[in-house]
Amino acid sequence: MLYDNLAVNEAGHLTIGGVDTVYLAEKYGTPLYVLDEDKIRENCRLYVSAMKEHFGSDSLPLFAGKALCFKGMYRVLEQEGLCADVVSPGELYTALAAGFPAERLFFHGNNKTDEDIRYGVDSKIGWFIVDNLNELESLNHYAGEKGIRQKVLLRVTPGIDPHTLEAINTGRIDCQFGSPIETGQAATFVEQALSKENIEIWGFHSHIGSQIFEAEPFCDAVDILLKFAQEMRSRFGFTAQIFNLGGGFGVRYVESDPHVDIPANIRALAEHLKHGCAELSYPQPRVYMEPGRSIVANAGITLYTAGGVKNIEGYRSYVTVDGGMTDNPRYALYGANYTVLMANRMKETATDAYTVAGRCCESGDLIQENVSLPEPRRGDLIAVLTTGAYNFAMSSNYNRICRPAVVMVCAGNDYLTVRRQTFEDLVACDL
Repeated sequence: MLYDNLAVNEAGHLTIGGVDTVYLAEKYGTPLYVLDEDKIRENCRLYVSAMKEHFGSDSLPLFAGKALCFKGMYRVLEQEGLCADVVSPGELYTALAAGFPAERLFFHGNNKTDEDIRYGVDSKIGWFIVDNLNELESLNHYAGEKGIRQKVLLRVTPGIDPHTLEAINTGRIDCQFGSPIETGQAATFVEQALSKENIEIWGFHSHIGSQIFEAEPFCDAVDILLKFAQEMRSRFGFTAQIFNLGGGFGVRYVESDPHVDIPANIRALAEHLKHGCAELSYPQPRVYMEPGRSIVANAGITLYTAGGVKNIEGYRSYVTVDGGMTDNPRYALYGANYTVLMANRMKETATDAYTVAGRCCESGDLIQENVSLPEPRRGDLIAVLTTGAYNFAMSSNYNRICRPAVVMVCAGNDYLTVRRQTFEDLVACDL
């Protein structure tokens, strides 16, 4: 199986975290997001322990809430000792509503409105990751009105290509995020921030992209950050105490994806940082990273019920499901790869290749193409693996389709953590 929390039981059914997916579908209905809480906690602990061991006891992962955001997730994160980043007032509200400590929140975003900034400051969140000069001015003004000095990291762009999908490459110079180092704008950003009496700068944030499988691109970013930090110390007397290196490592969506040894990558990155600091005689900064996908992706699957089966002679065969781009838009957006299984007939041999299509009125509403499956029948249970990240978070009500429920499994038990939307929910804001 793709991950060790998946198995096949005696009935020939797919299980996740030891729980039968057929049972879950019968109990909660489909489409259904299923998350393995034990796997989430395991992934959290892996990052926490590796970062503390190799970067130092004050270094921590910040969970990237854009990957998966609901109250139950923040309760797990708090228990596991993580911090969290939020990219909107809605994510901030969700974290606070779950009781997550405001001082452990980092507020991201390349276009925080004045209302967003006020809400963050009023909520007494720990950190702002400031994206641009306009935000800096607004934050300084409102922090002054509240009589505080707000802790910040400045987002800078290192200008490297981590060889990931173009849509999730955030490290290049021509990007809407942060201030580029190469053009000199990042240095101006630092100079301006140091002049603000209500801003307390602690260091720099850099994000080079997502779904990165090796340490090398992060090491390249560290080299650029260290050189920049040394220049800022020389010019302005400012020594960065924190480097936030952005996203975590990649995950396996299909068998051909490489296995990722996260602790080994963190160790290699830490050794590279230590060597770079020694060469420059620069005090080693505290390190943060922002894993989201690699905390939750492999903890999640989505269950669908098969509907129509259609063979177009000379072309291809389709099997449609009761979900689609409303609960997983990533194939339509990126052509993202997924592993798709017949969850109720796992012991049967695949007979043909099928395109798994959704129910939306869009020709692009596909989950995956060329999937090898036993001949599907109406009512079969289709499972799509590795959907814990960016599926629930990116879901929509297109075609007025209700969002699915989210169920957690833990220690062989199951519980509902987000209820399924109803038709009443769809019209609740309509006047």
